[in-house]
Amino acid sequence: MKFAKIVFWIAAIWGLLVITPLYFMFDLIGRQDPPPVTHPGFFYGFVGAAFAWQIAFLIIATNPVRFRPLIIPSIVEKFSYSCAVFALVLQHRMHPSDMVFAGTDLLLGILFLTAPPTSSFLPNPEQGPSSESFLRRFLRTKSFHRQNPVGKFPLI
Repeated sequence: MKFAKIVFWIAAIWGLLVITPLYFMFDLIGRQDPPPVTHPGFFYGFVGAAFAWQIAFLIIATNPVRFRPLIIPSIVEKFSYSCAVFALVLQHRMHPSDMVFAGTDLLLGILFLTAPPTSSFLPNPEQGPSSESFLRRFLRTKSFHRQNPVGKFPLI
């Protein structure tokens, strides 16, 4: 659990340091990397969604066992951005220098995969392959139900 806490604290702090300045760089981005942004709603929408995920990482870092269900969308968030940037660089639609941030997100996504607070949802290799899905095992664990009784919202 300590490793998971450290990983999510690092991700949150890194993200806040990188995302927050974007709120003040709208015009600068258009000047340094033309053409200018023509849809400010998309730009600020992306920045706001990314900022919200950094807050989610802070919340997960406080108690990774309790907020374990948020780890799965956190992994998706990190890999979706990384894959998109890598694809756009290969298509010559983004600068290769943008891969620094995509690589950082990819690394954090890999660390999120290795940082679950308990391993009881992973298949036991001695029992052979399991037909039960990863998500079903993840949500069925004893610690998840102990901290999230039926009928209560699991994230409060």
